[in-house]
Amino acid sequence: MRYALLALVLASKLTAADLIVPPLTEGAPQPGKRATVITAEYVGTKVHHLIALPDDWTPDWKARGKHWPVIAEYTGNYYPGSGSTGQAEGAALGYGLTRGKAIWVILPYVAKDHHQNEITWWGDIDATVSYAKTNIPRICNEFGGNANKVVLCGFSRGAIGVSFLGLHDEEVAKLWCGLWAHDHFDGATEWKGTDWGSPLARYRQEAAVRLKRLQGRPLLVTQGSGAAAVRPLLAAQLSAPSWTYADVDMQALYGKFPNESVKHPHNDRWLLRDCPQTNAARDWFERVTASDKPSK
Repeated sequence: MRYALLALVLASKLTAADLIVPPLTEGAPQPGKRATVITAEYVGTKVHHLIALPDDWTPDWKARGKHWPVIAEYTGNYYPGSGSTGQAEGAALGYGLTRGKAIWVILPYVAKDHHQNEITWWGDIDATVSYAKTNIPRICNEFGGNANKVVLCGFSRGAIGVSFLGLHDEEVAKLWCGLWAHDHFDGATEWKGTDWGSPLARYRQEAAVRLKRLQGRPLLVTQGSGAAAVRPLLAAQLSAPSWTYADVDMQALYGKFPNESVKHPHNDRWLLRDCPQTNAARDWFERVTASDKPSK
């Protein structure tokens, strides 16, 4: 089945206020707020993920027979020019997509010293991938996430990461029912000065191997900037029914930059704005997670 997406074109000026990302709170995860979680494997360090439970979550979810889809997210690099902090606390993409209707998890990049979250690139790649393998099933079991309805999304570094990390091997690839990348994509652009993203020919060969692990599951790729190399790459490597591509006209959406909402066209905040662009992406998520299959 082809996951059609409405063209992302601004229809009119927007008057509704942008969504507000749930506040950070201390203590255990709870509905409508973001909580910091340090897992047993990283006690005594600053390595952590964030989680926000759905607005209708209650502790008796198991007795109620209730499950929710899960949106897992990787953030962009530390890049002050665009307002990206590189930290889990700076994420917004997944919440804008799901609006409190799913379990929202912001995954860390585990630094090479295993004592903190990395804010630029991948840190320890194996540890970062292992973190997702361990904690996505754990979160589903503990909070009622449907393991058959887990979507991985990311912005910028995270947009590359949905494939670079999320399809790193067969085991981690099986966690996701779909992927969404905004601004950048694995294999589209050479990343000089890195040992994984250069030279371009080798990088693209390795990225193509990762992308095959998607195995026909739906992929949404949206681009607000730097889109030229992405669509041809997708067309060359994936069959048309499995992927959807759309441009987001950030200037039409926000006007001049910087402004009171965002600093730069390269941002992950546009999903907080109720408009045709966000509605189309939200429709995609709802279709991808619409299966009635029970949790694994």
